[in-house]
This record gives sequence, C-alpha cells and structure tokens, in this order.
Amino acid sequence: MPAVIEVRHLHKRYGTAVAVDDVSFRVEEGEIFGILGPNGAGKTTTVECVEGLRTADRGEIGVLGLDPRRDRAELTQRLGVQLQEGQLPGRLTVGEALRLYASFYRKPADPRALLDVLGLSGAHRTPYGRLSGGQKQRLSIALALIGSPEVAVLDELTTGLDPQARRDTWELIREVRSRGVTIVLVTHFMEEAERLCDRVAVIDRGRVVAVDSPTGLAERVQGGRRTQIRFRPSTPFEDSLLATLPDVTAVTHQGDLMVVTGNADVLTAVASVLARNGIVAEHLRLEQPSLEDAFVALTGDHAARPDTTGGSAVNVAP
Repeated sequence: MPAVIEVRHLHKRYGTAVAVDDVSFRVEEGEIFGILGPNGAGKTTTVECVEGLRTADRGEIGVLGLDPRRDRAELTQRLGVQLQEGQLPGRLTVGEALRLYASFYRKPADPRALLDVLGLSGAHRTPYGRLSGGQKQRLSIALALIGSPEVAVLDELTTGLDPQARRDTWELIREVRSRGVTIVLVTHFMEEAERLCDRVAVIDRGRVVAVDSPTGLAERVQGGRRTQIRFRPSTPFEDSLLATLPDVTAVTHQGDLMVVTGNADVLTAVASVLARNGIVAEHLRLEQPSLEDAFVALTGDHAARPDTTGGSAVNVAP
C-alpha cells in the first residue's frame, strides 16, 4: 500500500544555515508517527514543508498522493495542522472560532460534537483570552480537526502544559487516532513519544539518524546499557545462585541491595529462581534502556542549539 506521507531526500536551507539535509521517511495509514529531535534540529521545517507552508529547496513530498505545493488547495481540505505556536483574537469565543474555521471546509465536523469530545463544551462562549493553557491546547486540536482531516500534524502538542493536562491531551490523541486519523506528532518529550507513537524518526542537525518503534530504538542501546534489577532479598543467598544464569552478566551489591545485570529476559529468569528458592525480592526496581537513552546515544548529549527553522506563529486556514 502507498504511504500516507512519503518524504524523499528533502533539503532546506536559510541563507548559509542548513535546516534540513537529505531527510527521508514514510508515514503509514492509521499510525501515530513521531518526529523527535533537539531544538533547532529541523523538525518544524520538515513538517512545514510537508504541510505546504514552506518550499523545499530539493526533494520530493507526497501527502495522500498530493504534492503539498502544487495541490495545496486540495490538501488543506484533507490535512489538519496544529502549529508550534498559535494565537487567536482575545475576544473571539471558542464557538465563534470553530464556526469560522468550519466555514473553510467542504465537509466540516460538527463543532458542537467536537467540543464535547475535546471537553470544551462548557467553554463554548468563553473568549480565547480567558482560556487556560490546557483549554487553548484543546482548542488548537479542535481547529486542526474541524475539517474532518484524514491526516493531522501536531507540532509540540503539550509544550507548556502541566502534567495532568498533558496526560489528558494524550488520551485525546488516542481517541483521535481511534477514529482513523493518521497523526504526525512533533515533540521533544520522550515520555510523550513512548506513550503515543507507533514509530518515530529521530532528526539531528537536519538529518534522520534513525526510524523505528520506541521499543526498537531503546533496544539499540541494549548492548551499551543492560537491564538491571535492584532488590533486597528476604533471605541471604550466594551470588552464584543468580550469577550462573545464562541471562545474567553480573551480580553486585550496593549496601543491602543486590544488583543483577543482564539481558532483556533477566527479570523472568531471576524471578523464577527466587520463587523456587522461597526468596522474596523486596523493594524491587527494574531499570531498562529507554527511548531517552536511545535518543542521547543517537544525537549525543549536546546542548540545545538556536532554532533556525523559522517556526510559524499563527493559525493557518485554507
């Protein structure tokens, strides 16, 4: 099946600064595809080229079989966009904003139903300037979905939200995907990508350095950082009980804690042996390679660089 989005050898520079350098990736129908990278890595420039808001210097882009520049009028009817930053007039109410945006589309969603789904029905008459940060994010999602899009691009979805509002927003995105919408999620939050994305592309210094599932990327660093189990045994025992297991590479001690290092199956192997010997692992803690470990390994732990992407700061309609 053809990809919903296909980017091939995308290049974009601003003066002497190269923002995107030979980026390629595919987004399949129905998935949540994440784009990760440090500040200034080229994430926003990449998706703005996909959206047709910027013109690539070189490369090919297809979205739903359309060219974002040549077929922009048609694509805006089928693609929903939440920009990195957005503002509306402070006195415009939530309901007025949705009705205005709905008028731009051939087959808009029902604004009232969308407000109910996004938990904004109580704010229907509230001016934009009086909305909380979480409500503004929900409204930006609503505006991205009001055209009943087949694909939604969400850029830095939960930046600035408190932990509870962030988790609520994650649930909304899962609900949107369950309706059949393909989602491209641009983020620098590792937990957000781990919880939501089926696959992620890691971009660093304008280049794609890896594309895989969050779990797949974490497994890439397994050789450098093994799984570790820390626990306090209910009964002392010889290290050899665990050290001889094929899945265990080391057994050490930190005070009264035992630290067992091994491969991805070490927890199952250790738990089985302890159970057979009537030993309880108290205060057990499991440490495994994460998407963040993979991200640092792939990009290097360098400092954030100035953003050269020229990110948009207004909501865009057809």
